[in-house]
Amino acid sequence: MTALPQGSAPGSTADESAEAEVAPETAQAPAEEPGAAEGAGPGAEGEARTGVEEAEPADELAAEEAGRTSEAEPADAAEGVERADEAGGADETGGPEGAAEPAADAEAAAAAQVSEAAAELAAQRELRARIEQRKAEKDAPIPAGTKLSGTAADLLAAVRAVESGEKSGATFFAGPPPAPRKPAPGPAQEAAPVRPRAPESAQAPATSAEALASVRSVLSRGGAPETLAAQVTGALGEQAAERLGADPWQLLSVPGVRPEQADGFARALLGAECRPDDERRAAALVGWILEQAALRGHTALAADDVRKALAGRSVPDPDEAVQQAIAEGVVLVFQDGLAEEPEPAEDTADTEGAEETAEPVEPVEVLLGLDRYALAEESLADGLARLLNSPVGNDGSVWPEGGELIRAVAGSGLVAHTGGEAARAESAAVVTAAAAAGLRAAGAAHTLDGQRRLAELTGPLAAFTLAGLLSGEGPGRDADGALALDVLVVQDAAQLDVETAAVLVESLADGCRLVLSGDPGVLGPAGAGQVFQDVLSARVCPVVASRLPDAGPVGELVSGIGIGELNQVEAPGKEVVIVPVRDAGEAVHRCVQLLADSIPRAFGIPVEQAQAITVGHGGSAGTRALNTALKQRLNPGPGRFGGFDPGDRAAYAQDLGRTVVGTVVEADAEGLRLDCAGTPVLVPKERVESALRHGWALTAHQAVGMRWPAVVAVLPGDAAQGLNRPWVYTAFGRAERHLSVVHGVDQALPRAVAEVLPAPRTTRLTPLLHGLMKPAEQ
Repeated sequence: MTALPQGSAPGSTADESAEAEVAPETAQAPAEEPGAAEGAGPGAEGEARTGVEEAEPADELAAEEAGRTSEAEPADAAEGVERADEAGGADETGGPEGAAEPAADAEAAAAAQVSEAAAELAAQRELRARIEQRKAEKDAPIPAGTKLSGTAADLLAAVRAVESGEKSGATFFAGPPPAPRKPAPGPAQEAAPVRPRAPESAQAPATSAEALASVRSVLSRGGAPETLAAQVTGALGEQAAERLGADPWQLLSVPGVRPEQADGFARALLGAECRPDDERRAAALVGWILEQAALRGHTALAADDVRKALAGRSVPDPDEAVQQAIAEGVVLVFQDGLAEEPEPAEDTADTEGAEETAEPVEPVEVLLGLDRYALAEESLADGLARLLNSPVGNDGSVWPEGGELIRAVAGSGLVAHTGGEAARAESAAVVTAAAAAGLRAAGAAHTLDGQRRLAELTGPLAAFTLAGLLSGEGPGRDADGALALDVLVVQDAAQLDVETAAVLVESLADGCRLVLSGDPGVLGPAGAGQVFQDVLSARVCPVVASRLPDAGPVGELVSGIGIGELNQVEAPGKEVVIVPVRDAGEAVHRCVQLLADSIPRAFGIPVEQAQAITVGHGGSAGTRALNTALKQRLNPGPGRFGGFDPGDRAAYAQDLGRTVVGTVVEADAEGLRLDCAGTPVLVPKERVESALRHGWALTAHQAVGMRWPAVVAVLPGDAAQGLNRPWVYTAFGRAERHLSVVHGVDQALPRAVAEVLPAPRTTRLTPLLHGLMKPAEQ
């Protein structure tokens, strides 16, 4: 492998660009891992960040970054530790000593040999039996709409009540019902589907002043900040004060609260009664451990990992704590894909020979998971199986001639499509081909920028963001509550978490074709799960790999990174420039110089179309330091709108893992208004402080799904611990025409590309799909 050159663009000399004239010394700063400090009390800035990020308040942006990969951070749930055999020596015999009959003694001796895993499974047999019964009932196609929940289920019930005559339409709507949607025949870009206004969700009941006052009183007695009252009430409900007084460790249900803080709160409330072996503490810790695992992408954890994490939190008997959590319904137990036990040999005379020839039995791995992710994964698996089982080949549509992907979509209800940026054109062509076949088709992307690029290929009437599509934009819903679509193409499918994917699949009718198209090399989703990777691994549907290479030197460089090679590429037009730096201060200086002067002057790319990308928010060259320097250079001002001025570039975390970048326009009583490439976006005033940052510099996690003509990737010395192959692949791949790498990590960059992969996520979707469908023959 040939490393990237130090000091000049490939194919250029050192004196051709001012920004490259730096001595090739790369004195690497000691690798540090900010974010390890914890707050002194509940709600303080104490939630550890991933990579090289600093500690952040418990807000949406903190959740977004915590939900990404955390390879450089030791996991609370003991990730990476080799899992031990579940078989244990738990003694389950009972009764008074000396009172057993000989037969009872034999039974007790046999029971003593029952493994710990078998005991856990026995406790869950009834639950698993119900699940198996439910799966057995789903051999036939599942009617669409029967598994909707929340607002969609309420709307479906309302529609059916009106249709049956039980209730009048006026019961559900204050005004006249919207006009029925007329399907748009022909190509999607020629006729616009009617887009009725999405019904507004019912507002959650406002928390009473009395409830808040009661919670503040309990928090004050426990020494916790009273400002947490609203969060506690939101997590525990109107009876939060009573629940918190009876079980102080329920404070862990508030995002951002650490076990140490909950323990201190419990000591203040319970006094001498507060013990480390308290059952309430153990149950709360089990739930907290699994919630933290979900932030790292896991939908379940091995029981051994949970026990190790409990032992690290001073729980005296982790085994008993896990059993207690299972008995109370805090967690569920799973053993998906477990091989059947081997049948005993007929001839048992030669026991020694049988032992010699018998193959060793692999240790049993028991998984623990929270019900929200377990139900989402099972619902998603059922929904994907329903799409695959629904007939689509005889729907009467005549597809135009096309490539391999179009042929696969014409004959299957679920297709996976992989490729880089160039492959987006292939999946977009499916939307156009489906519309030409007379089908209702649409495409969805992860971000507004992805929607804009998709619309350039399909027409603006067939391109949406995934969040917008699920919230009511687009084709509307049919009588059963399903999206009025025959074909849906989802780009950026690698960003699908399990809960979003479950909602999406449940919104599709029988016979609808779903295309999951994405780049498996980019950073994974912010939420729990890895839907795209699991579907690819399961091999239960056609998988079409794009053969379109990404164009130009940047595309060639990124393609090599995807297979673990950091190659030197020919860049006659300085499409790739390496700028070595000695320390973080020089990295900030060079980044500002490149964005504000060198790139606009040398390539004619305005600063509005250039983006800086760095490893984390904290550190001496993180987003905060870079944005401070860039604002001073590009748009100095007093920050009169909550730290922002008109003309500032801002990054708004709309939701977990979904960031929009725009320019500040003005502020009013409702909040701060942004212009995001022509799309107006309102940031509510209560979210400005927690969900808005300056956006000249982003992390790679925030930049997923977006691209810019020019990108400056900033790699200071203290960022080495946060680098891995997907991060480098994602950051470098955001550039369309020009990439500058401010390089201060020396050999850590090629080593990260060649050797450092993200920590694997523990999920259940692949074995669930295997239980429902047979893997496709390759």
